[in-house]
Order: sequence, then C-alpha cells, then structure tokens
Amino acid sequence: MVTFNYSNVNEVSKADIVIIGVPDESKSHAKRKGTIMGPDILRRSSNESNFFERGGKTIPICPMRGAIDGKCIFDYGNIRREDLYRLIFELVSSKKIPIVIGGDHSITTVILRAIGDYIGKTGLVYFDAHPDFVSTTNDYYGSVLHDASRWIDFNESILIGTRSAEPEELENAIKVGLDIVTPLDINEFGIAKIMDKVKEKSNKGKKYISIDLDCLDPAFAPGVSVPSAGGLSSIDLITLIKVAIGSGILGLDIVELLPEFDINNATSILASRILLESIASIDLAQG
Repeated sequence: MVTFNYSNVNEVSKADIVIIGVPDESKSHAKRKGTIMGPDILRRSSNESNFFERGGKTIPICPMRGAIDGKCIFDYGNIRREDLYRLIFELVSSKKIPIVIGGDHSITTVILRAIGDYIGKTGLVYFDAHPDFVSTTNDYYGSVLHDASRWIDFNESILIGTRSAEPEELENAIKVGLDIVTPLDINEFGIAKIMDKVKEKSNKGKKYISIDLDCLDPAFAPGVSVPSAGGLSSIDLITLIKVAIGSGILGLDIVELLPEFDINNATSILASRILLESIASIDLAQG
C-alpha cells in the first residue's frame, strides 16, 4: 500500500489529523464499479502531484491558503468498513480529526453515527450532486441522510452542488428544513453569496464535511460513480470547502473516486488538491 507523503508521524497518539482509507463499495448501487481503488489511487496521485523530487529531496507544494507545517498527520492505511465505527469513535473522543477516503458514500453514515454517539447531533456540509435522502430504500449510498438522520442537526446543515435529486429526496429535505444550494444558485448569486451562506452555517459550531466528487461537473471530474452534468467548478468547490473548514471541523471525507473511468488522472489529481487545501485550512488552535 502507498502511504501519503503528508504522513509525518508514526502513530495515532502523536497525530492531530488521521487519514484513513476505506476501500469498500458494498453499499453502492452504481452501474460503474471500482471505488475500492479510490484510497490508493488518491494517495499515489497526491504523492505525484503535490510533491516534487529534486536533488534527492521530496519537496511539498504550498497550498493556496493555509499551511501544512506544524500539523502532525498519520496515514492509518486502509481498513475494513466493519472497523470504521470503532476507529472514528476512538479518534473523535481523543480529539483527533479523521479524514476518510472512500469507497462509496455510504461510509459517511457510519462516520456520522460514530461522531453522533460521542457528541450528539452535528451539523453537516454535504457536497453532492444527489441529496442521498432516499427513505423508501435504506442502507445504501443513496440513503445516507435518512439512515444517519438521528445524528444530524438539519437546521445547521447544508447540501451543495445538488442537481440530480429524486422527488422523494427533495420532499424529505424540505420536511427537515435542509438548505440546498444548486450550481444554478452559485451561477446566479455568485460564489461570494454562497460563501456567506456556508459561513453562517459554520459559525454555529464545528461541522462534519462530506465531499462526493460527483458534486463537480464531469468536465472537471469524469472519474466518479454517478456523473451528472451541470456541476460545480473545481475552484468553486475548493473555495467552499476551505470556508466550511475555516471555523472548525469534526472530520471530513472524500468519496466516490472511480479511477477506471478517470481521464488523464484529472479526477484523482483534483481530489489530491482538495485534500491538500483541506488539511491546510484546518485550524488546530480551535481545539
């Protein structure tokens, strides 16, 4: 297994941030398969695109804003889905910040349950083309918000990038008062207005952030399980993620990377940049 070059400590106890791979797509209903390769491909892409080799040295590139220096990061490696709950609970209760790389999006249900069992309901910033709020079917990647509803504070949560919703998903979102930002909203009101909306949610307490790469337009991210036209641009997504992280997070995941359908590694390179900018935006002083 490839290890992230960002990993600079050799055990969990010394880490502020713990990166975990979950190569599992057992709850996916997508016709495209292969997200089990996501964690290792993202590691490899990150090591190739976020670092230079010169004179026998490995030199990291700098994030656009924020910093990697001073943060203790441990790459835990890949784990089974069955072990995810226990690990997340242990990390959060030890004041560590988990960054989980999928795999399909259903792993977020497990993560939210573990966090919720420790601290209670939490706000959620959910980047996805789909609301994942199906309730007529459960325990799969399209029912995350329904399956995890008891651990989500919907009044402090927001969906961003939504554009391929089933009618029941929108009905469920409306029932719980969940804010939805579509790509059309960003185009109409501008990124600054949406940044303000995200800041308003984030200022109410630490959030969990979940990033399904299909929130992006396939022009930027072709290598995903369920691509949907009319999505976010890469820089708009990175901007909103950095804003959401800025006021403090409980954890973060990046899911649904599908290397087999990628083109020139565009999606994995972008995912590695999202990881870099996410880590750089974490403020450890916020406790």
